[in-house]
Amino acid sequence: MNRLFVTGAGGFVGRHLAAAIKQGEFGRCELFPAAATLDVRDADAVRQAVAEVRPDAVIHLAARSFVPESFTDPQGTFEVNLFGTLNLLQALKATEFRGRMLFVSSGDVYGRVPDDALPVTEARLPEPRSPYAVSKLSAELLCAQWHRSEGLDVIIARPFNHIGPGQNEQFVVPALASQVASIAAGQQPAIIDAGDIDVTRDFTDVRDVVKAYAALLQHGRAGETYLIGSGRERSVRELLQMLMKLAAVDAEIRQDPSRLRPAEQRRMLASITRIQEHTGWAPTISLETTLQNILDQFQDCTKK
Repeated sequence: MNRLFVTGAGGFVGRHLAAAIKQGEFGRCELFPAAATLDVRDADAVRQAVAEVRPDAVIHLAARSFVPESFTDPQGTFEVNLFGTLNLLQALKATEFRGRMLFVSSGDVYGRVPDDALPVTEARLPEPRSPYAVSKLSAELLCAQWHRSEGLDVIIARPFNHIGPGQNEQFVVPALASQVASIAAGQQPAIIDAGDIDVTRDFTDVRDVVKAYAALLQHGRAGETYLIGSGRERSVRELLQMLMKLAAVDAEIRQDPSRLRPAEQRRMLASITRIQEHTGWAPTISLETTLQNILDQFQDCTKK
């Protein structure tokens, strides 16, 4: 049975990953989550954690992932996302790791992509537009360098927007779902505060994303980069309208300037051809199911 070491296992994706392992999505695999107290900026602590587990495979999820925060604290973002990754790589080398590592990056590394260049593919040159995206791309390059010069079996995943139950309300879809649930419960006026909801994104259920990680560990090719998405372009407005329909809510939509991001990408769509060809993975959970699950979570909260 493989020993799978996962950093950031207590986060949104990590909790769904743990559930997928219990369901057998990762094959004969035993989860060894990094302690919630592990600070990847602490090289000695990371080295000790890896030495105790001596993993056969690694998924590196730990990161600062909220883009607006990266503008207010870029140094902290780099310390976690780039230098935390370096600490993990050095810890793996110190324990003579011979397994496979999956580094979870982000579709944000592409920055602004012209409409005529969509859907974006792995071949497109990244042009990051936030400190978060720069930190992720830098860590990608670091992993690629270790693959070339240290012989590390590493795969880079670039997931696009993934959503599902348990996501923090600082992200757009749960922020909207929370308001819809409160309106449905009569706990707030029928007004929804939102940012720019006419942008489009490639949204994928987090449970499908986790299955993609399992497919990459089992069938991906060492040194490759893979995009993970739904292959469908949806506007935030469309998702909000679906949430309102599911909750039988009619509300005014009011733009909140504080929710607007700098350097906003108007449209985004990912090509998932490579991961499909190399692993056979494809998303299976419908957007309506995902949104209903998110809404159920917040509706349950309004009843407490």
